[in-house]
Amino acid sequence: MNKSSESPDASLASLIPDIDRLAAEAMAVWKVPGTALAVVQDGKVVLTRAYGQRDVEADLPVTPRTQFVICSITKSFTATAIALLHNEGLLDWGKPVRDYLPEFRLHDAIATERVTIRDLLTHQSGLPRHDWLHLPGDLAPAEMLPLMRHLELSRDIRTTWQYNNLCYNAAGLLIERLSGKSFETFVRERLTDRLGMAVGFSLDELEAAAEAARPYMIHVDTRLPALRLPIRVTAAGAINTSVTDLANWMRLHLGQGEFDGERLLPAALVEQLHAPLAHVGKSEFSEFGHGHYALGFQSNTYRGDRLMWHGGGWNGWGSLMTLAPDAGIGVAVLTNRSPSAVPQILTWYIVDRLRGREPVDWFARFHRIRDDFIAHIPADKEAREKARHKDTKPAHALSAYAADYAHPAYGMISIRERDGALHWSWRGMSAPLSHRHFETFVTPEIIDLLHPDNLPITFQTDRDGNIAHLSAPLEPMVRDIVFERRAAGDCTDPAFRARCVGHFRSGGVNHHVTLDAGRLILKPDYQPAYRLEPQQGRRFRIIELDGFAVEFRGEGDGIDQIVFHQPNGTFVADRVVE
Repeated sequence: MNKSSESPDASLASLIPDIDRLAAEAMAVWKVPGTALAVVQDGKVVLTRAYGQRDVEADLPVTPRTQFVICSITKSFTATAIALLHNEGLLDWGKPVRDYLPEFRLHDAIATERVTIRDLLTHQSGLPRHDWLHLPGDLAPAEMLPLMRHLELSRDIRTTWQYNNLCYNAAGLLIERLSGKSFETFVRERLTDRLGMAVGFSLDELEAAAEAARPYMIHVDTRLPALRLPIRVTAAGAINTSVTDLANWMRLHLGQGEFDGERLLPAALVEQLHAPLAHVGKSEFSEFGHGHYALGFQSNTYRGDRLMWHGGGWNGWGSLMTLAPDAGIGVAVLTNRSPSAVPQILTWYIVDRLRGREPVDWFARFHRIRDDFIAHIPADKEAREKARHKDTKPAHALSAYAADYAHPAYGMISIRERDGALHWSWRGMSAPLSHRHFETFVTPEIIDLLHPDNLPITFQTDRDGNIAHLSAPLEPMVRDIVFERRAAGDCTDPAFRARCVGHFRSGGVNHHVTLDAGRLILKPDYQPAYRLEPQQGRRFRIIELDGFAVEFRGEGDGIDQIVFHQPNGTFVADRVVE
């Protein structure tokens, strides 16, 4: 295994063999190709260390200058950038987001008006992750903002900490609006350039770097090259840099806003960034206290020491940055494999040793957890299969499910029948579906492509047995996301709609059908005019009357009857020949 290091501080020299040995053992178990770490103590970088390969196939080594995607450590940069604007009076992070970004909307009208900038930064908006909105990577940051209004909230604001990348995406757009610069330019000019940090904000920038790490993932216990997944929520997790450069970021925050004798942030502002604001929960490990979220940082205690930290994870990338401010210690660990426990094992070992304590055997603890997890995978698959109701079949012919289904935020799911099976496609992803039971189908596992594996897709019908929706649990904290069936058939044809115009009568009631700018209008006696919206076949939904629909029937090109589908029954009106 390659080991690369800059000159260590003499006080750390005796620890290096133990750190090297632990890194080798942990990387072997978790099959991590490459790791880089940096240690800051008392305002100085006292150790950088690099292990393994940044690119396995090309046999290229990791060095302290190797660039990794740091993922959600990016949030500490975004929150610090917001702090600069707050300090300069361009915003007040205690005020509602809409004061500065009027187009910001959430699904709940009250939350829309009340959510503050600080709520965005502490993950207390009431919005759960909804990560499948941004994961496909087909939307730019600005395109996601108007979609947030269509995402269901799972909690009231400020009642529960719920991690949310979309809210940090909104914070990045807020920086752009108020600074007049792109998020990337603002962070570079005001922060990273002044710290001498080489950073990028995309995979394109990473791959153009002189020393770019290549990401790797794990399937059960087999390491594979990771998918190339761009992070489109830039302000939430897209920064890439090296541990050498990230060490300067730690020095800035450990120095209470001062770096190399220059004050970049007021000390009071750094204190606000680090102040615990939202309760996250109690760790399962007794060494840790209750966790809280600050502004772009996690806060906790470890064996009596106050920690400020943030981790990062993405397909093929795993990172951890940890500050022990009262002890003047900072540790950053970057890897090109995710998920793994290597960053935690190395970080907490180094903190323990620098604090003069007998280290906790985190390697053994996480090794057991990993082994138990892998051993339990077959049982989970068996349980999933047992939950399936066997000997059931779909209620409709497969052709009846074939249609396009739309959600205003999540986009379009297309279902097609092909070769005796249903196939789905959604935002660049596609696969055959297998029948699970009743009206539920399921997606397959696809290892080498971005895809929601084992996702149940359930079709729902209206009271007349027509397939009207499909739903899928794309966000587990809320109800299934419902996709409405898109209109198709004769009802979408302007020529057909023109043939529906006329006078119809049911008993003593007249129904007049007219066209207004291509839309059918139904005017019954003694009632207001109703707008008809194309649904399926020759069927139209009455917009003003929920649950009411009309169907036009006739032989050939002729339309001689309206069938009314209503909650209280089905009724017919015949054309009056005049």
